[in-house]
Amino acid sequence: MDDALGHAEGGKPVGANEVTEEMIAACEGRAAFYDMLAAIYFRPLTAEQIENIAEMDWSEYADLNELFADGLNDMARYLRKRNSGTRQELAVDFTSAFAGTSSWKGRYAVPYESVHTSEEGLMFQDAYHEVFQLYKANHVAKAEGYDFPHDHLSFMCEFLVVLSGRIAEALRAGDDAEALRQVNVSRAFLADHILSWFDTFQDLALLLLQTRFYRGILKVSKGFFLEDAELLQSIAVELEGRLEAGE
Repeated sequence: MDDALGHAEGGKPVGANEVTEEMIAACEGRAAFYDMLAAIYFRPLTAEQIENIAEMDWSEYADLNELFADGLNDMARYLRKRNSGTRQELAVDFTSAFAGTSSWKGRYAVPYESVHTSEEGLMFQDAYHEVFQLYKANHVAKAEGYDFPHDHLSFMCEFLVVLSGRIAEALRAGDDAEALRQVNVSRAFLADHILSWFDTFQDLALLLLQTRFYRGILKVSKGFFLEDAELLQSIAVELEGRLEAGE
């Protein structure tokens, strides 16, 4: 991404407009991926969703990082063998781990930040309140009819979808200062409220999950989060440089 934000082939500098278009495209791509992750962690996949994932062209993500590639391989190998029982098998696996019907030594792999960051391992703890206040401060509200707490990983991914849209909108409007503000909100949220607990959640989930598909999803998720942190850093550096230069 560093090259995309600063150089064309042969190391020649590219214009600000071209770099802006690259950043907008990157924001749209990350928003789409976060949206997909939100759906995957929200509820068991439908037969249609499973088929769509199986038919996706992952080539543009192939070289993202080793962890992401390993996860894709796990998912692909599982889905190549899909049959009439695949949806049910995945639903049972999802419910066992992510919906909390099974536990490991009294601990549950539900995707709520509070569960993995509070000493008691309970929902609605400090992390929940912090996330709720962040949504409120950024004028984002949970849609009616969704009963999960605000610190569910699906809602966190959707929050980053919203912020990514705002970054792209600010870039299109030529408002680098606002774009940088939204980037920094995104960076802090990803670091403080996803990466801060995802390893704990992943390690526990891996003890409960039976399918290679969902084990792959966890790898893909972590690989993507790490890459996204680097992407946001690259965009921030570009925008800070432009603002300092008065472009």
